[in-house]
Amino acid sequence: MSVNIDRVLKVLGDDYRVINAEGHILGRLCSIIAKNLLNGEKIVVVNAEKVVITGDKQMVFERYREKYERGSKEKGPYFPRHPERIFKRTVRGMLPKNRRGREALKNLRVFVGVPDKLREVNQEKIDHALLEKVSKAEKYVTLKEVSEYLGYKVEVA
Repeated sequence: MSVNIDRVLKVLGDDYRVINAEGHILGRLCSIIAKNLLNGEKIVVVNAEKVVITGDKQMVFERYREKYERGSKEKGPYFPRHPERIFKRTVRGMLPKNRRGREALKNLRVFVGVPDKLREVNQEKIDHALLEKVSKAEKYVTLKEVSEYLGYKVEVA
């Protein structure tokens, strides 16, 4: 499945921030992004598969497997396997459950890898969410590993 990057960026307009998620802690980065979305910013996240989740590998895998298997196949709730969709779902959980939250989520775009159109754009890193600056955790797992554990084959653009 290929995404038409031109169409996606045209919907956002010209005033958007590009955040490179590589090496960031998932929860911290998502909470910062959620706050910025509520303030009206438009955000594009690249390298979503390289974001890290701290904790013991097996514990993280089991927690995500439990979320994925929850509910029924017919009625849901459905939990995504794609890393970019897991990332977006995490941000969605941090937004208010009303019209304001839905409108804010429309201003977020998440990509696996870095699309060609965004290679030359200035990509930001958020210091408050970087693993090496914030946490001394030695145990962590990337979102790519979690997705592969849930059965998704990650293809980087």
